[in-house]
Amino acid sequence: MTSLAPAPGRHPLQAEDLRERVDMALREFLALRSAALADIAPECVQVLDRITSMTSAGKRLRPAFLYWGWRGAGGENCPAAVNAAASLELFQAAALIHDDLIDASDLRRGMPAVHKQFESLHTEQGWQGDPAAFGLAGAVLTGDLCLVWTEELFTASGLSAEQLGRARPMFDQMRTELLGGQYLDVLSQVAPQSDPQAMVERALRVVRFKSAKYSVEHPLLIGASAAGADERLLAVYSEFGLALGEAFQLRDDVLGVFGDPGTTGKPAGDDLREGKRTVLVGRTLQHATAAQTATVNRLLGDPGLDETGVETLREIIVGTGALAGIEEMIARSSARAEEALAGAELADGPARDVLTGLVVAATTRVR
Repeated sequence: MTSLAPAPGRHPLQAEDLRERVDMALREFLALRSAALADIAPECVQVLDRITSMTSAGKRLRPAFLYWGWRGAGGENCPAAVNAAASLELFQAAALIHDDLIDASDLRRGMPAVHKQFESLHTEQGWQGDPAAFGLAGAVLTGDLCLVWTEELFTASGLSAEQLGRARPMFDQMRTELLGGQYLDVLSQVAPQSDPQAMVERALRVVRFKSAKYSVEHPLLIGASAAGADERLLAVYSEFGLALGEAFQLRDDVLGVFGDPGTTGKPAGDDLREGKRTVLVGRTLQHATAAQTATVNRLLGDPGLDETGVETLREIIVGTGALAGIEEMIARSSARAEEALAGAELADGPARDVLTGLVVAATTRVR
């Protein structure tokens, strides 16, 4: 295929028809795996149905960063790179399925979370036992299968053994660091820091390892390493990825409190009900009065928090200046990412324009 710069006004995720090609790669891979599940028992297709549903939506940001990291390092516009990029959507599906289970979230992208789907299936079929326990088991196994298939698709992507060998260390590191960051996030909810500054510092560490690296830096470095990038480009990609990844997660934290359910696909204020100790919450407590602090401590983490309670917390977050402070952090991190990319020596082609466009796509998203 000919390498073309994105058409004026075209979304960066659509450059070189990447989103459609990732979708096709996933459909073809899942179609091949469906026979293996059906051979075990026809009922196993129920698992495949959930994976198909989970991987049929999403903006494909992580595949985009892997693919354009590859292209910026001189990699060709080829199916193998698209397949490798598509494998990250299976890993993302696993992360989301397990994350919803950990957080007891009922909705994902406006639809029932996978564990709730299995729970409903149990109820509809009138099966024995506890529907919630079946939902938990189904979700765990579905997420685990996504992890297995992540490895399969990446390995069978069509990249050469040499290319896979260069990318493998970062691919493995990505998976380890995401799960470590996820555990630190869980720990933060049950053993929160009493000092607001310490809370912010831990939250920023969660941001770094649960999202910033996994969402932007690691995909870029996997693609670039596979393409044979030198240490200088890898360092620039790392600087760009960490800055943009931080902005990406901070935007997610804002949406978790102020997002519109019609666009986020999650109930309003869900992060507040879950008691997430985000940077936004930490910044709020840093500047809150004694009365405001008492209110936050009373309401944060209440699973029955109603709209009045959500609005009360939102008013405190805005009133303390925490929201404005986070918006400033997002702007600064985005600017750092753009500055890092400006100094990168990228291969000829559209990679620079697309990666610059992805700064906006990653930090202004609504879902």
